[in-house]
Amino acid sequence: MPGDKLRFRFTKTGTLRLLSHHDLMRCLERMLRRAELPFKSTAGFHPGPRVVFALSLPLGVEALDEVVEIEFTRAVDENETLAALHAEAPVGLEFTRVSLVRMKATALPRRMVYRLELPPDRFETTSARCDELLGMEKVYVERLKPSPKRLNIRPYFRGMRVAEGHLLFDLWVTQTGTARADELMKLLDVADLVDSGSLITRTLVELRDEVTTTDPADAPPDGPADTLPLEPASLEALMKRDHEQSTLAGRDVIPAGPVVE
Repeated sequence: MPGDKLRFRFTKTGTLRLLSHHDLMRCLERMLRRAELPFKSTAGFHPGPRVVFALSLPLGVEALDEVVEIEFTRAVDENETLAALHAEAPVGLEFTRVSLVRMKATALPRRMVYRLELPPDRFETTSARCDELLGMEKVYVERLKPSPKRLNIRPYFRGMRVAEGHLLFDLWVTQTGTARADELMKLLDVADLVDSGSLITRTLVELRDEVTTTDPADAPPDGPADTLPLEPASLEALMKRDHEQSTLAGRDVIPAGPVVE
């Protein structure tokens, strides 16, 4: 079927950072219908708009440069479509720019950057901890899903530093995985700051087909990361924590800090 595919950049800020990824998808569908845009629908018993987000956003995290691609049944004017979505967007959701892409193109993320507000008394210790992690050959974290394991996330570190009152971590994103915001904050001993009100923001999502650099030394890792089996005690603790978080979600209680979906 002929038509257009548009790639949008958008921000998600303020109280809307507490909107889950699935709720954001439903919100976008309502916006498309209210704007009366000719979007393509999926097949099946529960059709929905043919929409693809480059990355889901952890709950509680603000975003300044996210990516979503939407397919349309016919050619549409890019600027008019951008304006139509912007007019229907709730406060905190803003569509900032748009581009036309090939129908077979896919927004594959290559890199992302997070920023965390940091109090002055944590500058020195956090900076030292960044240097320590960057100097390590392997950095293992424990994960329960999609399968229980210890995962070496060190290859996903592009950079990590303290600058202008913020902690910045620059991460590679591959088709086999990446490091997560909640994991890094625990490793850097700053997870408590989110509970006390510091905002964490994803400031950049870089796509593979938008990169022009040819430096082979500045590229994502090739292949999956190293893994190790989980010890029985660690597996039991992870399963208990996962059950507690599922129980909280079932009661419509938002856990403290960002939760990666």
